[in-house]
This record gives sequence, C-alpha cells and structure tokens, in this order.
Amino acid sequence: MPKLAWDDFRLIKAIADAGGLTGAAVALEVNHSTVFRRLGQIEDQLGHALFERRKTGYVPTSAGEEMAALASRIDDDVTAFGRRLAGRDLAPSGEVRVTTTDTLYLHMLLPIFAAFRAAHPLIRLDVVIASQTLNLSRRDADVAIRASDSPGETLIGRRLADLNWAVYARADAPATAAEQADPSALFRRVWVTLGDHLGYVKAARYVRDHVEPERIALRSSAVLGLTEAVEQGIGIGPLPCFIADQRPGLVRLLPPRPEFTTGLWILTHPDIRHAPRVRAFMDFCGSELAKRRALLEGTA
Repeated sequence: MPKLAWDDFRLIKAIADAGGLTGAAVALEVNHSTVFRRLGQIEDQLGHALFERRKTGYVPTSAGEEMAALASRIDDDVTAFGRRLAGRDLAPSGEVRVTTTDTLYLHMLLPIFAAFRAAHPLIRLDVVIASQTLNLSRRDADVAIRASDSPGETLIGRRLADLNWAVYARADAPATAAEQADPSALFRRVWVTLGDHLGYVKAARYVRDHVEPERIALRSSAVLGLTEAVEQGIGIGPLPCFIADQRPGLVRLLPPRPEFTTGLWILTHPDIRHAPRVRAFMDFCGSELAKRRALLEGTA
C-alpha cells in the first residue's frame, strides 16, 4: 500500500482546482518544477495516472477526481475541527462557587442549575449552603444568591424580586370568619416560628413581637422544618410564599405581609464580574429567577 501524506492530497487538489501546474504552484506557494516533480512521484507511487495532460490544461482521471474529492473532505474536516477548537477555547469554563440557602436551593435553584449545566457543560458548580452571609470579598464564594435588604456596597449584582412571606395553616384549618374580620384573632392560635438562630428574619421578629411565648409550640432552626411543622398541624406560622404556595396541604391565612418582605439578590465581587464563567452564571440564573418572580412574590 502506498504511503500518502496530507501534502500529497493537497497537491492533487490544488492541480485539479487550478486545472494546471502553474496555478497549483501559486496556490501552494512553491515553484512550478516542485509541483511537476511531486506529481510524478505520487503517480509512480500509486501506479496510476492522476491527470490527463491536454493543451487546455490538466484534467483529472477517475483516480485523480477521487483523490481530489477526498482531499476536499479532509480539508473541510480540518477546518471544522479548527472552528470547534476555537469555539471551545472561547466557551466559559472552570468552577463557580455559589452560596445560597437550603430553601432556595431545594425549592427554586436546583432546576435552574441543571439547565445551566446543560447550557454550559464546561462550568462546574460548587454550591455552599449557608444561612449566614459568606464573604465574597474574601472569595468564600464567587456568587451569592440570597435574601437581603443590605447586600453590601462593595458587591455588584441586581435585585431579582421581592421575597415575600405570608402566614399559613394546614389546609383543613383555614381562617375562621372571626379571624378574617379581625386578623389579630390569629394570635390566639398555636404558632410555630423560627428559632433564635434565625431571629434576624423579619417574620421571626414579627412572631416574637406579637405572639405570647406560651402559644409558640415549636421553634425551628430551618425554614424547611418550619414548613413541615405547619403542614403537620403543630401550629400556624409565617412561611416563604414560593415554598408554601406549592404545597397543597397548606392554606394562606393572611396575604403576603409587606413587613416580611426581603429583596432577593444575585451578587458577585467587582474583581471577578467579567470572568466569563461568572458572567455566564449570573446572566443565566438571573434571567431564570426573574421568570419566576410571581412565585417568589406570592402573586402566581
């Protein structure tokens, strides 16, 4: 079997395209005699004539046509590979460390993260679940998705929605006519609330300020646990609308209360905001969360 190199295919294709040796020499940036000599060597190696020499130029034989066609396909494949490789180099890649809360992660963000990974398979996510704020300035995380009224002057990002809460009960214990007429009557019910660990949350402060301690049956250090407690009928309590409104076993006793509202932000540090992986993540997740604004604000 003859051993042919890619340059051999390029030469045959150049002669076929130019219809002669002179044009092929110009295209390949070599001299005429080099093309003539190499064509003879290739034909001797193959044992077949690749061109008919006519007064009008070089016309490929069937073998020459096949070799030129194969060269064209190889050239197309090489060009396509180069484009793919260049695109891969430009595609965002690397790791993005994201901090958020367990409630947002489980009830809102996981499907968004899955869609992001499908769109950007070269970016890996390192998710840190933390109720307390991680320090983006110290690079504890690259991006924060969190509820806050004061996101930090040194950070950049955008407010995506109002994160609203309302008071809920189990579905079989809706508000009575008396409670609908006078919502303060709800304070005579048994309540559940967040524990001291989350005492800074507005809804927790509301319960602490309005409900007598002996009427608080359970305190939870996690919002997820509080939701389950209300659904089990241990008591009524304030819950994020985006969680409770998706639970058929729960019913609102009061509409979302403005005094519970906190902004939902996506934030990063200015030093890394232009990093392709960070920019891609913030743009994608910010857009997807904005589409879910009605659910987050309790107006869906």
